[in-house]
Amino acid sequence: MIFNIKAFDKSSSARAGTMTTAHGDIQTPIFMPVGTQGTVKGVHQHELKDDINADIILGNTYHLYLRPQMPILEKAGGLHKFMNWDRPILTDSGGYQVYSLAGTNKIKEEGVNFKSHIDGSSHFFSPEFSMDVQRVIGADIFMAFDECTPYPCEYNYAKRSMHMTHRWLKRCISHLEKSPTKYGYEQTFMPIVQGSTYTDLRKMSAEFIASTDQAANAIGGLSVGEPAEEMYAMTDVVCQILPKDKPRYLMGVGTPINILENIALGIDMFDCVMPTRNARNGMLFTAYGSINIKNKKWEDDFSPIDEMGISYVDTAYSKAYLRHLFKTKEYLGKQIASIHNLAFYLWLTRQAREHIIAGDFTTWKNKMVIQMNNRL
Repeated sequence: MIFNIKAFDKSSSARAGTMTTAHGDIQTPIFMPVGTQGTVKGVHQHELKDDINADIILGNTYHLYLRPQMPILEKAGGLHKFMNWDRPILTDSGGYQVYSLAGTNKIKEEGVNFKSHIDGSSHFFSPEFSMDVQRVIGADIFMAFDECTPYPCEYNYAKRSMHMTHRWLKRCISHLEKSPTKYGYEQTFMPIVQGSTYTDLRKMSAEFIASTDQAANAIGGLSVGEPAEEMYAMTDVVCQILPKDKPRYLMGVGTPINILENIALGIDMFDCVMPTRNARNGMLFTAYGSINIKNKKWEDDFSPIDEMGISYVDTAYSKAYLRHLFKTKEYLGKQIASIHNLAFYLWLTRQAREHIIAGDFTTWKNKMVIQMNNRL
């Protein structure tokens, strides 16, 4: 992977760049729609490309390992071919499930024992096995196996966990040196900074991750319940240490405001289930605030979904029609809302890129944060 920075913002740490991968270019800053099980829920691949114009999507190693399972993916030639997607894919390592399945897993130095959420069967992920699974999936960018600590997290636990994550990282790198790619193209490996919300741990972890000299770096363990101010503080600390000439990925973040504030701190890549999950519950994001489309106030509002007329995606649907679909529980309502929210997130990061290049990002960002904080 090649990363070229086109412009830096003059009054923040924001930057605009291009990541070049085997399956195409990624214009940064970028938001990655989450395709957990080889699909972005309720959205066709052609809509991701033609309507939303997603440069890259994300897959989930844990879920793909359980279904459709590795033999099927390998026989298909990897996830790209299996799901008919010819643009870049990023996979997480399964480490987040160590956090989210806290009641059914057992963490030890060798790796993690866990029970399937599907049938209760027992499984084991080690750093090495996670690398093997991600080789089979064939993502363009794939993640180190780590432990995502909860919030709040006691200091000594966060410290022990961070050091274990670092030891696991060494094992990942060592295993990859002996593990060739499977489908004839390069995969880019990303280590992950941990350390909870403790400044000294975050600095220590960022320095260790930077010392491994990988092509890109990630920040994990945030957006797990901590106040936004703590997220920003930890991100700022880490971005001051991670190499400026390599992409930075803030995992699992977040709201539109979170994304803009973290772009200002130097983050290039984001993912989050919020736009699609909220869409399925009737919450829409716009440049002028959020909309609960189920509210009666939209019953006879025949204006476009974004009342200010900004076109995130070429749809002719009114608020009244979309509310009708939700009230009648038609699946199309969730689909339209999902496409709208994803298109908005991609519009937002592309607007950020344009304003970084134009040199007025901070002024634009501050205005957008105020606007998007409204409930319409």
